[in-house]
Amino acid sequence: MTDPFVPPGLPPQGSAVPQGSPLPQGSPVPQGSAPWQVPPPGAYRVPVGGYQAAVGGYVAPTAPAPSRATGAVSLAAALIAALVTPVVAGVLALQIGLAVSVDDLVSGSGEFVIAALSPARIQTLWAEIMFWLGTALGLFGLIAGIIAVARRRGRGMGIAAIVIAALGPGIFFLAVTLMYGIGNGIAFDPLM
Repeated sequence: MTDPFVPPGLPPQGSAVPQGSPLPQGSPVPQGSAPWQVPPPGAYRVPVGGYQAAVGGYVAPTAPAPSRATGAVSLAAALIAALVTPVVAGVLALQIGLAVSVDDLVSGSGEFVIAALSPARIQTLWAEIMFWLGTALGLFGLIAGIIAVARRRGRGMGIAAIVIAALGPGIFFLAVTLMYGIGNGIAFDPLM
């Protein structure tokens, strides 16, 4: 008589252990344990210790490491945007501050008078060029940094580029404001 709850080919609980089992031959099947399945004849059995390492000269090919160029380019662009352009614009702002007073830039009603910058029009033009150059390089560094992080192509440099590019506008305006104020204080000091 067969037990309807035991699949065919498996011994009932309490009988001897089948051949190929991890238990020693001839020992009884423990009561309350789940029955194991004996693989069908000719089935492949996985080695007990797992698969061994490759034998001989064969080694599985490894994927080449992704290029870190994207991260490096984004970091270089962000550094130029956040360090070089503020320094150049700061020097130009110092020259503008030496030529143009704050009192000339603001009218009595509080409006900005752009004509007051005409004594330093070349420096003003170059300061504006530095602003737009820094903006373009900062945006490029930010976007390329995001791409480098997302595609794992120089992830650390990409993260640094994102942070530096985000800080760039603040560094630029701080440098220009301070240097203009210093130039204006030197040229138009009422105590001298």
